[in-house]
Amino acid sequence: MAGTDTTAGTVADTTAAAHDPGSLEAGLDALDSVRTHRTPVRRLLVAKALPPLTAVLLVLALWQGLVRAGAADPAKLPPPSSVWISLTDLWLQGTLLDIVWTSVSRGLLGFLLALAIGTPLGLLVARLKVVRAAIGPVLAGLQSLPSVAWVPPAVLWLGLDDSMMYAVILLGAVPSIANGLVSGIDQVPPLYLRAGRTLGATGLREAAHVTLPAALPGYLAGLKQGWAFSWRSLMAAELIASSPDLGLGLGQLLENGRNNADMPGVFLAIILILVVGIVIDLLVFSPLERRVLHRRGLLAKA
Repeated sequence: MAGTDTTAGTVADTTAAAHDPGSLEAGLDALDSVRTHRTPVRRLLVAKALPPLTAVLLVLALWQGLVRAGAADPAKLPPPSSVWISLTDLWLQGTLLDIVWTSVSRGLLGFLLALAIGTPLGLLVARLKVVRAAIGPVLAGLQSLPSVAWVPPAVLWLGLDDSMMYAVILLGAVPSIANGLVSGIDQVPPLYLRAGRTLGATGLREAAHVTLPAALPGYLAGLKQGWAFSWRSLMAAELIASSPDLGLGLGQLLENGRNNADMPGVFLAIILILVVGIVIDLLVFSPLERRVLHRRGLLAKA
């Protein structure tokens, strides 16, 4: 009898909950909510910073070991200590930050200009069949064209000044941003567009409130690739087009090291170029990508 009463009570409670909309809604909310525990900062730093730092230390140890064992000529492969001395010299001269900022400021401004051009261009290519048929293959071809190929004509067109640098950046980055947005829009379910139009989202409203948010993952991938092309295009332009009027950037620093047979300076410039690319990715694009994936339920936490 006790077991029968318990079973009957459970069935009655379940039936009552089913007829109570508030209780049912609360239960659904409880299922939807994901309880995440905030990771301590110390553990997060260890998890994020320890693997790359370990890899860097292993590379430096291998590098130093090759030089010390005589497996590499120090004139061609200088030890890390020589590169560190070059870095220290630039720091003591007060020119290190200026050199880095010259290139970073150019790269960021050029990327923002490419973003302002590539985004509407990608929207036009994705939404208008005539524009896609006319420009789509050209954008794909431009994306595969090495950025260094644009430096000679840009110098002849614009001369040795910053406008030449920005032109090379735009020609390298705009196709990547536009193609990334087109790829993201192509993956948007048509149901989203129909629902947006039913609610009155047409034209610019549809692009701002439906198309771009739905295509955000592909768009971010295009932005990330666009920044990579911007940075590589800028380094190619700085390497080839050297002039006192342009100032001293990382590309010019690399070229000066080659001209002076200064291998520690060459390796220092390469390392600084690599570090800037990694830092921009870690501070800008990786957090944006994690946030977008988290908001779409693809990550447990941002």
